[in-house]
Amino acid sequence: MTVTLTNGTLTVAVEPLGAELHSMKDADGRELMTNADPAFWTGHAPILFPIIGAVQDDRYHVNGEVFHMAKHGFARRRKFTKVAQSDTSVRFELVDDEETRKVYPFAFMLHVEHWLDGATLHSEVTVTNTGDRDLPASIGFHPAFAWPLPYGRPRAEHRMVFSDAEVGTVAAIAANGTIAPERRPDPVVDRVLTLTDELFAKDALVFDPVRSTWVRYGAEDGPRLRVDFPGMPKLGIWTKPGASFVCIEPWDGIADPEGFDGDIFDKPGIHRVAPGQSHQAAMSVTLED
Repeated sequence: MTVTLTNGTLTVAVEPLGAELHSMKDADGRELMTNADPAFWTGHAPILFPIIGAVQDDRYHVNGEVFHMAKHGFARRRKFTKVAQSDTSVRFELVDDEETRKVYPFAFMLHVEHWLDGATLHSEVTVTNTGDRDLPASIGFHPAFAWPLPYGRPRAEHRMVFSDAEVGTVAAIAANGTIAPERRPDPVVDRVLTLTDELFAKDALVFDPVRSTWVRYGAEDGPRLRVDFPGMPKLGIWTKPGASFVCIEPWDGIADPEGFDGDIFDKPGIHRVAPGQSHQAAMSVTLED
């Protein structure tokens, strides 16, 4: 059953499937997220776990054994259990079972929490290793925001302002979804990314690394969204040309390098979580007038 959180400033809806945020509305009921048009993409804000992006040929190795996993992992397609709720917060839980161990042979407990604080929505994901051997994991966020935002400014006037100057290039995505060896020119100019469909003709922009800890999205003279992601080392920005959404995706991992055939623990962006220990990632979205 859909969980609704509200504090008079924001109202959000979260689904148990994937513990996924499906809606974020302002005080006047205007939708700030994607309309999930099936002609483009039906996602809203999936939680990415235990991998981000694609592994080579949808397979990976653990100590010489081969396992298969689809892009962005399995958490987004699993029903979570609601373990706590108030008017302004909800906490979901997913634990390993027979099905998860077929694709990910590790014991874990995954918590996803969303809560409201004024004009800010916070999201936090924590994975705990409940097994007796190291656990490999990456965590990512994939929220899709309305493009244009519902404040009367045309789509062409929307942009993103980065908190810091970036490195000058972005990663290139190969045809199979892995990371190509070459890099693309960084389209951010003086910390500003002007949004156009052409930017995404060759898939997402992948800032690896990302220096910024937040981006501000919207038209220059209208209400905007500020997305904060302190501690997250990578950032994806993505849409499909012509769609009415744009995704701002803080990640702490990344897809396989093209041709990678090593062990999962050698995969770039994988965190090694010791037994009994946890790994956490967080982001927040603030509506700024």
